Amino acid sequence: MLTMKSYIQQNKERFFEELFSLLRIPSISAKPEHKADMYRCATRLTELLKEAGADRADVYETAGHPVVFGSKDMGADKTVLVYGHYDVQPPEPLEKWRTDPFEPVIGPDPATGEEAIWARGANDDKGQLFMHLKAFEYLLRNGLLKHNVKFIFEGEEEIGSPSLPAWVKEHKDLLKADVILVSDTTMISEKVPSINCGMRGLAYLEVKVTGPNKDLHSGHYGGAVANPINELCALIASLHDADGRVTIPGFYDDVVELSADDRALLNKAPFDMDEYKRFLDIREVKGEKGYTTLERTAIRPCLDVCGIWGGYTGVGAKTVLPSVAYAKVSMRLVPWQTSAKITRLFLEHLQRIAPPYIKVEVTPCEGGDGFLIPISSPAYQAASRAMAQVYGIEPVPARGGGSIAILADMQQILGIDPLLMGFGLERDTIHSPNESYLLRQLFAGMESIALFYQYW
Repeated sequence: MLTMKSYIQQNKERFFEELFSLLRIPSISAKPEHKADMYRCATRLTELLKEAGADRADVYETAGHPVVFGSKDMGADKTVLVYGHYDVQPPEPLEKWRTDPFEPVIGPDPATGEEAIWARGANDDKGQLFMHLKAFEYLLRNGLLKHNVKFIFEGEEEIGSPSLPAWVKEHKDLLKADVILVSDTTMISEKVPSINCGMRGLAYLEVKVTGPNKDLHSGHYGGAVANPINELCALIASLHDADGRVTIPGFYDDVVELSADDRALLNKAPFDMDEYKRFLDIREVKGEKGYTTLERTAIRPCLDVCGIWGGYTGVGAKTVLPSVAYAKVSMRLVPWQTSAKITRLFLEHLQRIAPPYIKVEVTPCEGGDGFLIPISSPAYQAASRAMAQVYGIEPVPARGGGSIAILADMQQILGIDPLLMGFGLERDTIHSPNESYLLRQLFAGMESIALFYQYW
């Protein structure tokens, strides 16, 4: 029998051509000027699905960017629903890229020399999505596929999937399955594979602070009128106490404290603090007191400012006291915290503490809840067995610090659990310049996914 590894070697040049055809499309969901590119990428995915052997592959309209749905009916008792997203993050700052972000190349990692694909979306999520297409193709063409398979690829994950919950509800019968198989996450390290059994939720907001009704001369008014930038900074600084805890009343009400045994299990995952700091080029870590770095990014919520601006930021000096200042605030939430409640608490808190000489407005941008899945499930056990065979070591159960908000919605709407078999690494720098994906991870992902179908 032809193995997946052999199939990859026989077809890898074709695989590269097909993957590159996706990576060349700037499917940036956040920018309206790329609307046509979203349709172009969705259409290309339907072509690849049909070429891989899907019975059907169609582009569906939503209130926003289109959804791709494909399927293969094998008359089986079990059905796998593969989820992925074809939209990507904006590539800016462009001057930080060593290559054109939308002209993929294969080249060595400067640090290790390992071959990788360099492009926006190489990992997140076109590269990882592509692994499922090729594992499916291999199983089907070699008479090994024993499950029904459905595919749902969306174009709005990077902007919070605003249109997908309604589409999923409308097409609930079409999406009936037994498990949602996802590759859109990162492993703990290069040395030890892991499977995410949960992810954090998200509440993302924009804060606007207004002072005077127009920009003012800082000499004529400085010291007499509140400066919105100063006041915004003071508000933000007040949102954490000296121990790194968020000060919003009620923020931790729904946070479940893990037992000592569960915390010890989480911290068994390999973690090298010196390597972590060296990778980030920092002298020390910082976070909520009483928790390890692994716990801070997995089982604890957090609040971060993702952007702040106002006034004059051009070349040279302009003595202006600005009228308005803005900030983007991201709050990562743990299961049982809800995005809606945390958004409300944040808004109420800022309105309550805002001094009378400024106006504060809070606009929700995107959000979603976190989720957990049992590691005792047959699907998880099959994934663990598959990855152990490929990597030579049993994968560690882990919790992802990031968010895929739509998965919690799909879990509730469809009544099935997601299974996160992610093969990214921190070195892939997703969402940043010079995103890349190691070839060995791309191929190991294909092998692991193919084995999952055989073991489940």
